[in-house]
Amino acid sequence: MIKSIFHAVVLGLSGISSAAMITTPVHAEDKNAEQVHVRGSIVNYSGSTLKVKTREGETVDVALADDWKVSSVANAEVTDIKPGDFVGIASLPKEGGGDGALEVLIFPPALKGAGEGSYGWDLKPNSSMTNATVADAVKGVDGRTVTVSYHGKEKKISIPDGTPVVTFAPATKDDLVPGAVVFIPAEKAATGTIAHQVLVGKNGVVPPM
Repeated sequence: MIKSIFHAVVLGLSGISSAAMITTPVHAEDKNAEQVHVRGSIVNYSGSTLKVKTREGETVDVALADDWKVSSVANAEVTDIKPGDFVGIASLPKEGGGDGALEVLIFPPALKGAGEGSYGWDLKPNSSMTNATVADAVKGVDGRTVTVSYHGKEKKISIPDGTPVVTFAPATKDDLVPGAVVFIPAEKAATGTIAHQVLVGKNGVVPPM
């Protein structure tokens, strides 16, 4: 099963005003669809289609499903990461062992356990995504190292100073303006690229995942 930290289920962050997208199994009817991550900036939003110029330089049309939702991210601090928090960390292997974080998402408490596990990720070549509970967090000379646990396993990940750290934030369709940076977990089907969720940058904060 292909996993994505933002696929398929939407839960409220602030009453019903916003949404967070998390890992769940793909819909049964979509199990053969290829899961893709669209990263780039908005060219145009027409109401049912989002045209995006991807980071690879191509322009793609993303069809928005009838039940699609939009959310955003807000800056957090590495010092906000505490034992017991549930986080999603994209990372790369380090020389000498261990992983170094590329970005950190601090999940709201209501989403603890979402998509728990560690699996391949396409932010950079050889990167992985680990959704896990922080067992401990130790401040070091160059940033912070966290030990995270998932399914009875543990993994140490260093978080260098300057690593993007975010949490979920509200957004509306009005935030889908040309130039806004988006991260879209989507499905590539015979009819095109289809999305149920869109994560959009606002207030100078862009989705780092």
